[in-house]
Amino acid sequence: MALDVLIEIADVRPVPVAFWEKLAEAARQMMLESNRRWCEWRAWEVEHGTIRATLTLLGADEGGRQGPFEGDGRLRPLWDIGHRTAAGQQDLDIARLWVEFAPRFGPGATADVRLAPLRPGRWRHLEPGDVITMHEARTATGIAEIIEVLPPRIRGAAGRPTDDPARRAGEPALPGARGWAGQESQSA
Repeated sequence: MALDVLIEIADVRPVPVAFWEKLAEAARQMMLESNRRWCEWRAWEVEHGTIRATLTLLGADEGGRQGPFEGDGRLRPLWDIGHRTAAGQQDLDIARLWVEFAPRFGPGATADVRLAPLRPGRWRHLEPGDVITMHEARTATGIAEIIEVLPPRIRGAAGRPTDDPARRAGEPALPGARGWAGQESQSA
C-alpha cells in the first residue's frame, strides 16, 4: 500500500511535522488506526525529540505487571530518571511508551521502546547507557537502558526547541492528546 511505503521512507529520511500529520490524516481516513497512531507519534518526535531504550519488564513474582499491555503508545507509566524533590524523594516523570515491533508487551519480556515524555525538557540530561526505572505505582515494574537520545528536528520561537520551558504556549501535548494534531505543533 502507498501509505506503508511513505511511512517507510519517512522513517528513514528526516521529514517535517506536516508530512507526518498528512500521513496520519490519510491513515485516519482509511481507518488504519495503528498507522494513524504511529504517524502521530513520529510527528511528535520530530517536534520534541526521540528517546529510545531497551526495556525489561519485571515479572509478576518480582512485583511487576500481572499481564501484557498494548505497545502502541497508550500506556503512560511513571519513570525515575534521576530527579529528586527538595526532601530527597524520587520525583517521577510521565512518558508514553511505544514498543517497537511488538503489538503487545508482557511481564518478563525485553524490547526496544520509544518514550514520549510529558515534559521533554526534564529528560534532556539522559544519555545512552543511562538506566531508568519504570513505575506503574510506587513499585518499579521495569528497568530500561537508554540507547538513543535525539533532539527535536524543528525549532520554535527564538531558536529554542519547541519543548523549551520558556515556550509561551506551555507544555507540549502528547500524541493522541486532545487538540494535538496540527494545533499544538503550530504554536511556538
